[in-house]
Amino acid sequence: MKRHSLRLRLVAGGIVAILIALGLAGGALVVVFERHVSRTLAQDLDVHLKQLLANIDVDPQGKLVLMQPPVDPRFADPLSGLYWQVGDDHGQLFRSRSLWDSAMELPADRLSPGETHQHEASGPGGQRVLVAERAVTLSAAGKPVIVRLAVAEDLARVSDASSAFAKDLSIALVLLGCVLTLATWIQVGVGLRPLVVLRRGVADIRAGRTGYLPSSVPTEVHPLVEEVNALIEAQEHEIERSRGRAADLAHGLKTPLAALAADALRLRERGEHDIARDIDAVGETMGRHVDRELARARVRGRARGGAAISAAVKPLVGAILATLSRTPEGAHVRFENLVADDLCVSLDRTDLAEVLGNLIENAARHAAGIVRITADDSRPSLVVEDDGKGIEPTHLLRVLERGTRLDERGGAAGLGLAIVQDVLDAYDWKLELSNSELGGLKATIAPRSVVPKLPSPSAEKSTATSTTPQRA
Repeated sequence: MKRHSLRLRLVAGGIVAILIALGLAGGALVVVFERHVSRTLAQDLDVHLKQLLANIDVDPQGKLVLMQPPVDPRFADPLSGLYWQVGDDHGQLFRSRSLWDSAMELPADRLSPGETHQHEASGPGGQRVLVAERAVTLSAAGKPVIVRLAVAEDLARVSDASSAFAKDLSIALVLLGCVLTLATWIQVGVGLRPLVVLRRGVADIRAGRTGYLPSSVPTEVHPLVEEVNALIEAQEHEIERSRGRAADLAHGLKTPLAALAADALRLRERGEHDIARDIDAVGETMGRHVDRELARARVRGRARGGAAISAAVKPLVGAILATLSRTPEGAHVRFENLVADDLCVSLDRTDLAEVLGNLIENAARHAAGIVRITADDSRPSLVVEDDGKGIEPTHLLRVLERGTRLDERGGAAGLGLAIVQDVLDAYDWKLELSNSELGGLKATIAPRSVVPKLPSPSAEKSTATSTTPQRA
């Protein structure tokens, strides 16, 4: 993904939100778990405290008597982490074996009879313990004896349980994060799918396969589609007006050009051949420009009209050759129409005639005796080649430039191949020039997606010299 990709931004934002949510959820779950373990620990201590209270008594002399110690075996294991202790107000003290030779330091708070206190204290070996204590009043020979009972458990149990829970939880959260990230990626992809549809729609419009964007899109994207379609419609109207103005201008120049040609003819009849030739050259140049603008105005809208277009190639080539064979330039040339009978291309017939007419006319003008028109069966391309003197490799690209001429003979104004390129551009086709095996120029037209990369002009004829005949 690119740096400024909308998908990247949405996925990155989703991942950040997932990390924050999982972090907060993980911390909250650990806190809740610790509180749960602490409550469970407090409930266990209360149970031990009740067992200890049920088995403590005093004899008639006021001495404490423990009839049965608590049954949990950890009370008998030194420093096990679970302790009990019983003492009275006369200094008597009983304690569990787990305390070994130490005693729990209980706070000097006053306990009400029957009330249980819970608090943290320091246990044996520096352990941090949770203590549950309770005070009861027993009677010995009619005298009250206040007994203080305490049960404690090491808080390391809570921290160990919390650490183990946090470890297991982190693994689960990582897996959940991966699942949520994948779900975010899929969700973003599904959410951006309408934009992919719009991109394909715009590509179809540019390629001439359709005229407008599809209206069956999600509600959030529908206003954008309406605006784009309105823009396309306004642009089409403007193009139609521009085409009309260009056509009117071009047709308006036809009459003055015809008058100029008549003046040149009268001058030639009066013996002013040089002036007449100059006027004819200017008129022909202007006529070629007018023809070019008419071709461009005609092809702009048709190539983007959205309707399926197709033209049969061989009959059209035959019609062009029949016309050219009656011209002085085509009378001395043998035309070879090697195009398959069923070949069709996705160009308008009139536009294809404009392209092939210019290419074949140019080939006939410079051919020594043969002009060949072929088609490549493996890809939709047409080839026009001749057996003339060809073009110097270093000049192959220059001849496509507007108005460029490499010869100084009369006739063409150097715009024929440029007109061809203008028409092909409207259909996303391309013109490629190279030197033919016949010895002359080879012109190939094909869609841009299938035009092969030709060898560089410098490598095609490394032995070419500056004396190679040139033409356009």
